[in-house]
Amino acid sequence: MNELNHYRLIVKKILTEYHQIASQTPNISGVETVLAFDENTDQYLWFDIGWHDRRRVKAISIYVRIKNEKIYIEEDWTEEGIANELLREGVPKEDIVLAFHHPETRKLTEFAIA
Repeated sequence: MNELNHYRLIVKKILTEYHQIASQTPNISGVETVLAFDENTDQYLWFDIGWHDRRRVKAISIYVRIKNEKIYIEEDWTEEGIANELLREGVPKEDIVLAFHHPETRKLTEFAIA
């Protein structure tokens, strides 16, 4: 299996696991937890959408893109961090970009700059 397909499978597996865990909590507020996978543009999202009382809720929990043979973490509001999950799945640090950090700040991490 080529690396791109392997990374797609890993990202979808992790997001699906998060979604399944979140789905175990009863949803009484009218807010749904949703997964969106687009392999054509290699964008993967886990987010909440709906209405709570009279307020619109739309919140991204995780947003990941795959580009230039690297996994770009654009948004991550999980406690442990999807980067740690990717490392556990065998993705090397040099293939993970913490894109939610400014490029200058990325130089200070152990992960890829871009």
